[in-house]
Amino acid sequence: MIHIEQKTHTTQDGTTVIVLTPKGRLDITTAWQFRLKLQECISKLSRHVVVNLGQVGFIDSSGLTSLVAGMRDADKVKGSFRICNVHPEARLVFEVTMMDSVFEIFETEEEALEGVPRSMVG
Repeated sequence: MIHIEQKTHTTQDGTTVIVLTPKGRLDITTAWQFRLKLQECISKLSRHVVVNLGQVGFIDSSGLTSLVAGMRDADKVKGSFRICNVHPEARLVFEVTMMDSVFEIFETEEEALEGVPRSMVG
């Protein structure tokens, strides 16, 4: 099991953004659970999602796959999918797999939230 903290943020223009903060390892045993959580949030709550990875010290290919799937889900509904606060040990995995160029990655949650609504008018 992975613990996933969830909160809702409303931007200045009234856009709802879901912030998910998984805690622990994002690997073969937990990635499916995180994937379902992303799916549920995007389909039911908001098409704008920020994933804070500050508490994920380990991520493997299945963890990355769950993030890619979430990004695709958000793209399908013209939403946004951002990652922030990548744990230093997990950051290496993003760099080695070149995933750091696939995702929109921000240093802080604040930056990720501020960056969401710009191209999302209408």
